[in-house]
Amino acid sequence: MSAPSSTYRVQLRPEFTFTDAAGIVDYLRTLGVGALYASPVLDATPGSAHGYDVVDPTRARPELGGEQERRVLVARLKDAGLSLVVDIVPNHMSVEVPKVNRWWWDVLRHGQASEHAGFFDIDWSRGKVLLPVLGDDDAVAELKIEGSGEAAELAYYDHRFPIAPGTAEGTPQEVHARQNYELVGWRRGNAELNYRRFFDITNLAAVTVEKAEVFAETHGEVLRWVADGDVAGLRVDHPDGLADPGGYLRRLREGAPGAWLVVEKILQPGEALPQSWPVDGTTGYDALREITGVFVDPAAEPVFTRLADELGVRTDYLAVEEEARRLVTDRILVAEVRRIAALVEGIDTEAARAAVAEVMIAFGVYRSYLPEGAAEWARALERAGARRPDLAEAFTALDAQVRADPHGELATRLQQTSGMVVAKGTEDTTFYRFTRFAALNEVGGDPESFGLAPARFHRLAEGRAAGRPATMTTLTTHDTKRSEDTRARQAALSELAGEFADAVRRWTARAGLDEPSLNLLAWQTLVGAWPIGPERLRGYLDKAAKESKLRTTWTDHDEEFERAVAAWPGRVLDDAELAADVEAFVRRRLAAAGYVNSLGQKLVQLTGPGVPDVYQGTELWDFSLVDPDNRRAVDYGVRREILERVLAGELPEVDESGAAKLLVVHRALTLRRERPELFTGYRPLHAEGAAAEHLLAFQRGEELAVAVTRLPVGLEKSGGWRDTVLPLSEGVWTDVLTGRALGDSPAAATLFARYPVALLVRGDS
Repeated sequence: MSAPSSTYRVQLRPEFTFTDAAGIVDYLRTLGVGALYASPVLDATPGSAHGYDVVDPTRARPELGGEQERRVLVARLKDAGLSLVVDIVPNHMSVEVPKVNRWWWDVLRHGQASEHAGFFDIDWSRGKVLLPVLGDDDAVAELKIEGSGEAAELAYYDHRFPIAPGTAEGTPQEVHARQNYELVGWRRGNAELNYRRFFDITNLAAVTVEKAEVFAETHGEVLRWVADGDVAGLRVDHPDGLADPGGYLRRLREGAPGAWLVVEKILQPGEALPQSWPVDGTTGYDALREITGVFVDPAAEPVFTRLADELGVRTDYLAVEEEARRLVTDRILVAEVRRIAALVEGIDTEAARAAVAEVMIAFGVYRSYLPEGAAEWARALERAGARRPDLAEAFTALDAQVRADPHGELATRLQQTSGMVVAKGTEDTTFYRFTRFAALNEVGGDPESFGLAPARFHRLAEGRAAGRPATMTTLTTHDTKRSEDTRARQAALSELAGEFADAVRRWTARAGLDEPSLNLLAWQTLVGAWPIGPERLRGYLDKAAKESKLRTTWTDHDEEFERAVAAWPGRVLDDAELAADVEAFVRRRLAAAGYVNSLGQKLVQLTGPGVPDVYQGTELWDFSLVDPDNRRAVDYGVRREILERVLAGELPEVDESGAAKLLVVHRALTLRRERPELFTGYRPLHAEGAAAEHLLAFQRGEELAVAVTRLPVGLEKSGGWRDTVLPLSEGVWTDVLTGRALGDSPAAATLFARYPVALLVRGDS
């Protein structure tokens, strides 16, 4: 097997099953797609809208149609010449409904005597599995027994729990006291939980996939599909949570020797994948950061910084990030930090806890991979030591013990948890607090760096072409904070900084939110996703407010503030004068520049080094926000109709329909699939003339060139393309998007006469 030419990501769920996916295979084939890339397909929590909460990894999910409909989908894909890429979740399983996870149910029923006790990462030192599901500890009085004999269960409202053999006599409270688990108030989970979880989600229990027998049980079915030729590629979810990511990936590669293998690894700027990992690359957040960055005008940074300062939004990024990560170690992942600290030898417990927390707070990357990542470990220790010199003795002891046994329990748990601290503290907290310029606040993003110079962009692309040519690239995923078109429009704000700042001052005076960071984020979101209804906007702002953890959280609510946030969309959209002002700004100043950015970043992603992924529905404009907004149903009827017109020869206008984007996606994907030999290597191309800085171009191999417009507002202000030309290799070049033949030194004004992007193949056909 080899890497697909491209992938198209679909979110499978009970409302969009294997059968529904099979129904769009013909459309995907015509669009130019190389592989269908599916969200997890193994059995999940009943009703799950995403599938990452797996309960049974040994069978295809019945709610999606089960094994029979999975086979139908595979057959349809094979008939169309497409392959299947599947998302797998090795780190955890759902225990939200214990009875549907037969392994977890058995562990609760039999405790350490269960044959599956070793499948989950449980600290048995306290004797029982702590289950924080009650309203409070006193709610034990509300337990009931349902059923009788071997079928008897402990019940707490809708929750059901097994009863160990021979322990069902007496009151519910007496029965509860005899079990291998203890039901406690839900607030005790963060501090006392004794099984490893996925981030702070107690309903997702970590699996010990590093054990050969657990790997075999959890991966046997998926690897059977690979061996049968049904699955050509695997996308590995959250490898940073594993005890030994490298060891896991080597075992996975052994089980799927010919599969295309990519990992959901967030790489910080300058970070590379561990070279010992036998994978093709990442799922593309590094490419997303770079592509977005090159369409942002760095000259806008002081304007947005002044605006944020004026509104009371903090602009000291590193301090905001440190504070957010400390909140995670001190309030959210308390149980995890305590468990790690207990492993540090020869140091006072509290000093060990503080040292462990400080080191994880100080990480510049998500985690180190010892001993391979020793440099990152050393840098984290150095930063932590500079912040807390009083803990020098504890840091020394911690460092010595970790380095002495880099595969031991202390080093392993510390590495597993550092990724949780970074992700929760940075992505899920800082990005909702540091809202100076939201386009940069993306998974894998670097909000402190305002834009990316073209020269730097080219160097990074050259490195990707040379080192990881089969890595995935993406602009939108199920996890992105906003869709690619929303982000592209927000990036265009960098060219309208002064106007937008004046507008925000005006709008805030009329209907501002009284939490500064949410207020600034709300206005950027409103113009980025415009037009947007009150329900979608309300849902997003509620999530943003709770993720920031400034005035309210998911667990500790400020009801008055939440009511104000919920009322805000109505206040704005029902205010005719204010809504008209916002709409005028978007339609007259922002929308057109956003379209140019969207087409530019999409063509760069689709034709640049790596395997491009298209997230469901984004072949048209898609102004979605963070999940669950980005998991809404896709109207494939509209997309089929537009594709038919494109196939008939229509060159659509760049307008609200998004048809021009579908044209770009179709032509680029089809070319990649039909002529893969064109997409090799990478070489920057440099325009010449007065507006050269507004033309981003590169060449793949000797026969393919890509050119896009960047910073379109500045281009227009400066007088347009004027004498700008793009020198190319000798010969005739044909724009695949329009069919026009061009010379080997086309004027930019001619090159972009129809569209702000061009896909050029040498030759007149």
